[in-house]
Parts: sequence; C-alpha cells; structure tokens
Amino acid sequence: MRRAPAWILGLLAASIAAQLAWHGTRPAAQQEEAGLPPAPPAAVLRLASFGESAAAARLVMLYVQGFDVRGLDYARLVGWLRAALALDPLSAYPLFAAARVFAETPDPAASRVALQFVYEEFSRDPDRRWPWLAHAALLAKHRLKDLPLARRYAAAIDRQTRSSDVPLWARQMEIFILEDMNELEAARIMLGGLLERGDIRDPNELRFLRHRLEELEKRVK
Repeated sequence: MRRAPAWILGLLAASIAAQLAWHGTRPAAQQEEAGLPPAPPAAVLRLASFGESAAAARLVMLYVQGFDVRGLDYARLVGWLRAALALDPLSAYPLFAAARVFAETPDPAASRVALQFVYEEFSRDPDRRWPWLAHAALLAKHRLKDLPLARRYAAAIDRQTRSSDVPLWARQMEIFILEDMNELEAARIMLGGLLERGDIRDPNELRFLRHRLEELEKRVK
C-alpha cells in the first residue's frame, strides 16, 4: 500500500466508507438474511474513516446492532466489537453491548463467547473497564451458574484495578463468590486481609465486614 498512488488509496478509503454507510442504513431484515460477515481489520476501518476513528467506531456498532441476536455468529460478532474498540479505545459502548446485550442471550455457549471478550479486553484498561467485567461476573454466577468463572472475573477486578474510583463492592466480589462455592477458609483469609490493609474507612462498611468475618470464622470452626 505504501507504493500505491495517493489517489488509489483515497478511492479505496472512500469505497470502504461508502460500503459501511450503506450497510448501516440497510433494513434489518435484509441484513439478517445475509448474515454478519467477518470483520475487516481495524487498520482498514481506520483508513476508511479519514481520521474520524471515533465516528467509525459508532458506525460499526450501529451496523452490528442491525442484526438479530438469534442465530448470530458470535465469533464474527466479537471480531466487529474488537474492531470498534480498537478504533475508539476510550469508548465503553462495545463492552457495554457485549456484557449487557449480547451476553444476555439464552444461548449459554454464545454468552460465554461475549463474556470472554469482555474479560480479555478488561486487562487492557482495568481501571476504566471494570464495570463491564463486574457485570460479566454476575452473569456467570446467576445466569450461567458457573461459580469458578464468576470467581475468575471477580479476582481479575481485585488484582488488576488500581484506581481509588473502583468501589470496594467490586473488589469484594471474589470473597462472596468464595462463600457461595463453600470455600469458607479462603473467603475468611481474603476478608481478613482486606480488613488488615486498612483500605476501608467507612464505619458502616467496616462494621458490616467485621460481622461477616465473625460469621465466617464461626462457620469454619
């Protein structure tokens, strides 16, 4: 592409942009019949955006949402979501859509694909993306009934986030999931360590957690 004349690159970019715009305005029924195609590389979409990557990311999300979730190829869907996030890394919309729309499908296998996407992308910006992984942990626990998976997500929030803006309830999720798994000794150790670190300043929260610790110690004995 570096050897190609500028007018050819411009024509390529214009054609890709026109194709995306056309797909975004097609009736949903026509899109569903065709099915979701594989996502183009983010670099190609960025080239087609003429420097307006954030706008291109929004256009990608509009295009994807034109398809019915039922029967959607989730492997291809994740490709489009990942491309949208690459175009605009500060946008929360692809992760929101994955966790709150696509992961809530009745199909457990498809839901796991969407949740895995959230988990993988969380690690790239934990302090900004933790809310979507927290929701993923709740879905894994209550919808999929997969406590080990829910614990994996909750543990990632506790270990990878650093910002003081991350609420304590999000950091404490692993402790309560361990209780649900009947891993009482592990939950007791984690809760005791949390109290010893001195991160919790709110008197009501301290009182509540100390009470939970006492209950755990009784149950362990």
